[in-house]
Amino acid sequence: MTRRSIPLVAILTTAASLLGPAASGAAADQTYPGWAPNVPWGAGCEPAQTEAQRTAANCGATLVDGEAIPPPNAPPIVKRVIVAANEIDHKPYIWGGGHASFIAKGYDCSGAVSYALHGADLLGYTQVSGQLASYGSPGPGKWITIYANAEHVFMVVAGLRYDTRNDPEKVSGPRWKMAAPESRILPKFTVRHPAGL
Repeated sequence: MTRRSIPLVAILTTAASLLGPAASGAAADQTYPGWAPNVPWGAGCEPAQTEAQRTAANCGATLVDGEAIPPPNAPPIVKRVIVAANEIDHKPYIWGGGHASFIAKGYDCSGAVSYALHGADLLGYTQVSGQLASYGSPGPGKWITIYANAEHVFMVVAGLRYDTRNDPEKVSGPRWKMAAPESRILPKFTVRHPAGL
């Protein structure tokens, strides 16, 4: 059975049962806007009075075998970003990859983030990291937060980090990660988000 053939319901049900009482959401870590380090991965969503109240902090994505599984109640556009990012995760890191065309043999940081945003029609063309530092609206998003400067860009989508840095030894390219980056580097980034997300 391939990892893509595991039904989403089975994954979420299993993860929620393993988490038991710990399966309650937590507020986003204020030192890392958009990041929800204590989101119970796979637990689905906490009850919310309205859909507008559901955010990455109380309804996080699940990481299964390196692939992000969107939260069931995430907005469709957020799910499309995750699906697009999954299409290229585990491609190799290639400097400039994804800039001549969205389809490439490998991707750099901005090529990978651009590809994922383009997959949800949030971006019409590839942008370099410095351009992404002025993308969308300022500050953290409810579902998607982009961290960008002139040298690097990564994003957090539904509580999971999508990045090309800090990979295991001898592994490169865009990957989903549950770990936050070192807090010492965060002040070097401009924090942005797609409008409304």
